[in-house]
Amino acid sequence: MSAVIDTPKKITFRRYKDGDNKPGRLSEVIMQAGHTHKCPTYIQSTPPCQGSCPAGEDIRGYLSIVRGTEKPPAGADGKPSMPWQEYAWRRLTEANPFPSVMGRVCPAPCETGCNRNEVEDHVGINSVEHFLGEYAIANQLKFKNTAVPTGKKVAILGGGPAGLSCAYQLALKGHEVTVFDEHECLGGMMRYGIPGFRTPRDVLDAEIGRILDLGVKTRLKCRVGTDISLEQVRAEFDAVFLGMGAQAGRALPIADSQAPNVVTATAFLKAFNDGRLQHVGKRVVVVGGGDTSIDVATVARRLGHISHAKPTDAESAIAGRMAHDVAEISAKEGAEVTLTSVFNIDKMQANKHEIEQALAEGIHIQGSLAPVGIVRDAEGRATALRVIRCEAKFSGGKLDIKNIEGSEYDIEADLIVSAIGQAVDFTGLESFNNGKGAVSTDRNYLVAGQKGVFAGGDVIRPHLLTTAIGHGSIAADGIHHYMNGQDLEKRPKIDAHQFDLMRKLAEKGIEIKPAHEPLRGTDKSSAAVHNFDNRSERYVIPHDKLFLGHFAYVPRNQRQIVTLDRESALGNFDERLVALVQEQAVAEAKRCMSCGMCFECDNCVVYCPQTAVSRVKKSEATTGRYVTTDYNKCIGCHICADVCPTGYIQMGLGE
Repeated sequence: MSAVIDTPKKITFRRYKDGDNKPGRLSEVIMQAGHTHKCPTYIQSTPPCQGSCPAGEDIRGYLSIVRGTEKPPAGADGKPSMPWQEYAWRRLTEANPFPSVMGRVCPAPCETGCNRNEVEDHVGINSVEHFLGEYAIANQLKFKNTAVPTGKKVAILGGGPAGLSCAYQLALKGHEVTVFDEHECLGGMMRYGIPGFRTPRDVLDAEIGRILDLGVKTRLKCRVGTDISLEQVRAEFDAVFLGMGAQAGRALPIADSQAPNVVTATAFLKAFNDGRLQHVGKRVVVVGGGDTSIDVATVARRLGHISHAKPTDAESAIAGRMAHDVAEISAKEGAEVTLTSVFNIDKMQANKHEIEQALAEGIHIQGSLAPVGIVRDAEGRATALRVIRCEAKFSGGKLDIKNIEGSEYDIEADLIVSAIGQAVDFTGLESFNNGKGAVSTDRNYLVAGQKGVFAGGDVIRPHLLTTAIGHGSIAADGIHHYMNGQDLEKRPKIDAHQFDLMRKLAEKGIEIKPAHEPLRGTDKSSAAVHNFDNRSERYVIPHDKLFLGHFAYVPRNQRQIVTLDRESALGNFDERLVALVQEQAVAEAKRCMSCGMCFECDNCVVYCPQTAVSRVKKSEATTGRYVTTDYNKCIGCHICADVCPTGYIQMGLGE
């Protein structure tokens, strides 16, 4: 019998594959380069992590600071003006004022786009963000506002992630901002749509408090459209931002789905986060498949049910009329929770990690099921959800569901929760409804046909919290331009929070000649790197433009996650995600490949056969301005570009 040979696991990049043992003619590649007109150019590009971040964070920038490549600016005494942790946090929060919250709950599309996936595993960007957010709270860091007051006033309708992001950016521009919110507290879906064991309330309060400290005003328990008219608001303010969110749930898409114990996910989670929901029925069925449905299922599992529950307990809990005297003396047992989705489990939209945690806690997840009916008792209460097996896929951007006839069956339930989507409550604001239950805007997030009214977040399209933060940032730029009478045709870039060479030169005290174009230079210019070009607004650098062979296999520093089982999940509302310690955060940042920006590895200096590439003098060097090329020596052999790990050096035309 022949032995079974295991194929070794590929753990890093290889320029050559097995069998490539015949060298080509190097003269064809290098030696004829003596007459080429190409020379090294220094190209700043957008890394795919930032290109994938809906909030447009300068991810590469703050990772560079954490790893120690980019230093904080020096103070008058020559020492760093602030700790590197604070400098990294301030770079991060230029785009996103909620790093501690987002470091916990953002599904991190930046990590999916990370080029390091082509080596072994993505950089733990979300975990470093989490670490920096925790550092800022522990050290009570505050935002700095040096803007001169403009006298302009902006009304923000809704104190969720979109509204608070917009308020934050507008306050930093010197505008007077007032946030209207119908709730008792700010936070929107961060507070009322996500359970506290995922977004601890002290963390959320700390990050919201920093925004209010900038002078942002609030009018809580005040809904525009009912408590105060839109006309009054528009008369008092120069511009309006619609950030109400989509906090109304969608009912099950079946006829006659109304029953006292059939509720929406938003109603369920709001009741829980308000402290009104303390128990659920013994058998809970959640219909969904996204992150919200996982939140509902895990909350239901933790709450358990009341033994010998009376028929009105689940109903009263949701309606906010829970008899607390009964609840306090009732014994709690674990609820049997079933989550259904039209997709297979491996195709569900929820975060894979959250699905794994839910399964570990004893939640039953059943895929490829569509709800088709409600089974009721004589009193009209739901006793089961009738489902049918189905095949679901996206076709042409639309969800196509094909039911399998004859495959119906019932799932018994004391409580049914619909977590299939959200809707905007337009009561009193009907003029903004585009007829499809949303608000239509242009590329600047200016509401169609409404002068001075902008919108962002779930009122446009329900999506990620970080997407709402990005919308608020773009809209703030649009509002700023509108109030200053500037042209809005060119959309403000969400990726404006990128590495700024001019800022680094100013921090270093290097004098810039005003007449010189700041982002380009020649080999004889002291104002910018020779042949430097910032292409960040138009070019995301792919992995095949990097020299991946430079990067060795380095396992990811992963956060500790407390995984609960059926028993330990009951009544456990402690946080499950443990932040990295400083040493881990630094080590993880060092795994960043700094795509599209020099990280000072010295490869180009070491490998240049003509000694044409050298380091810039320390007195003139900054991040992104580390090496220089002597074109009198350069023969255009392209070796420096070939060994540049980050793709920062590219061959371009020059003299």
